[in-house]
Amino acid sequence: MKFKEILARALCPKDGRPAALTVRAMEADGEVEVLVYDQIGYWGITAEEFVREIKQISASTIHLRIDTPGGDVFMARAMKTALEQHPARVISHVDGLAASAGSYLMLAGDEIEIAKGAFVMIHNAWMITMGDTRDHALSAEMLDKVDGSIRADYATKTGKSAEDFRQLMNDETWLDAEEALAMGLVDRIYEKNGGTENRFDLSIFDKAPDALKPLSPDEETAAAHRAAQMRKLDYLERVAP
Repeated sequence: MKFKEILARALCPKDGRPAALTVRAMEADGEVEVLVYDQIGYWGITAEEFVREIKQISASTIHLRIDTPGGDVFMARAMKTALEQHPARVISHVDGLAASAGSYLMLAGDEIEIAKGAFVMIHNAWMITMGDTRDHALSAEMLDKVDGSIRADYATKTGKSAEDFRQLMNDETWLDAEEALAMGLVDRIYEKNGGTENRFDLSIFDKAPDALKPLSPDEETAAAHRAAQMRKLDYLERVAP
């Protein structure tokens, strides 16, 4: 099995159901939502479909809503570039998780808002190489270049030095909303009663916070019940006269 397939399966939603890229108009005139609620890559949302949808948007404001464990680094870069080149104002919303490649996709936003209870995770890029010592040395050189470009993006957003992010990425750093704000990676925190709920299997990462780890069977049953109640309330609100 190829590394991309291993990574994709490891980062899949815990219920096994992938989420499609969603683009929808908002009530406010001239505004649209773009939902990246899945991993980035061939088993989730690809750069090709994302860029195709972005180019069709004529709205003046794009709300980029993010809940992703990350994925393919180069696809995320292409998606970020497409948003930066679009004439619309982009507002990024970290609704649940902006991990790995998702943490710099969010940097496409002219403004970045994170929900109370959401997380941002930054770490070094990964890859698998087959071959002799020269092949592995070339891969290490490539990874170092990729990490350098990511550090530069974080530095541009925060006003810090790119070197300030070297150890943070080496350590696989998970930032809650308050920490992301203090570091300057986001601009504000969205607060409302209740928290966010992680929907991805993050066991591939070494330092995922306990709050984001897989639920026990009893906890999963309770979470499913809460989700069903919320769907029922949402339905009743929409159909009520």
